[in-house]
Amino acid sequence: VQLVESGGGLVQAGASLRLSCVASGITFSINAMAWYRQGTGKQRELVATISSDGTTTAYADSVKGRFTISRDNGKNTVYLEMNSLKPEDTAVYSCRSVGPVRNYWGQGTQVTVSS
Repeated sequence: VQLVESGGGLVQAGASLRLSCVASGITFSINAMAWYRQGTGKQRELVATISSDGTTTAYADSVKGRFTISRDNGKNTVYLEMNSLKPEDTAVYSCRSVGPVRNYWGQGTQVTVSS
């Protein structure tokens, strides 16, 4: 099983980024998916979740209205569109699959937002 994130980088405040997480080795379409983040010296935070069919999403209050989670089950990929980025969004962003038997984590991608 592999979850591979990409799309992170260094941007200025106010910019946008789109993260991707490609899954292999799981039946992607039956897994709910989630994005988490962890800043340096901070606890890991659940950022957004999406149901297996993509019809239900949920967001942390800190990103509501700025971030959008989506998925393409044909491509085994979940996305996190991040707009109006703030320095406090700086963190390692990781995706997680939530399956009927097991959950899996990706390695993460660094997002750094400069002021």
